[in-house]
Amino acid sequence: MALYVSGQTCELREVLLRDKPLEMIEQSPKATVPVLQLEDGAVLEESLEIMLWSLKRNDPLNWFEPEIGDRDEMLALIQAADGDFKDNLDRYKYANRYEGEDSLHHRSEGENFLTLLNDRLAAQAYLFGVKPVLADYAIAPFIRQFANTDRDWFDGAPYPQLQKWLDGILTSEPFTAIMTKYPVWQAGDEKTYFPSLDGRG
Repeated sequence: MALYVSGQTCELREVLLRDKPLEMIEQSPKATVPVLQLEDGAVLEESLEIMLWSLKRNDPLNWFEPEIGDRDEMLALIQAADGDFKDNLDRYKYANRYEGEDSLHHRSEGENFLTLLNDRLAAQAYLFGVKPVLADYAIAPFIRQFANTDRDWFDGAPYPQLQKWLDGILTSEPFTAIMTKYPVWQAGDEKTYFPSLDGRG
């Protein structure tokens, strides 16, 4: 979403994580997605790194400028999502990968962060004011995963402000514009650009 709104065009290579291409592993031994190789050969291996790189080049929607609080507070909230909350999310969503873990325990632990966000959203439409900023778009994918692990439970949980906020993010133009299916990349394929050079997303 940050690449899209900031107008940064890149060559896109869609991969299957169960069949990672050698070219990806050579660029990024960490072998996780997303990964962005810059023109100078530097490699960004974290979503937030890519978002920050994009927005420092161009921030037309002022995602770096929260109405309430400041950039450091936004980054701290994002780090909280990517820390304990992400650990609980993984053990809730993929309990079979963690021997001896109780998925419902980790759902309950994750609710601490859901409550924090819901309380923030009781005062305003988005996490840092009346419009979405970096924190909203960086945190929403974590909440989307948490919600989709058991959608019936999430929809019935006592987080009305959070549910409304998530729905707003998932129906917003940056999100809907990037949710395009691409063919899996193979060496020798014609280049695919994102956003596409014809401007259609």
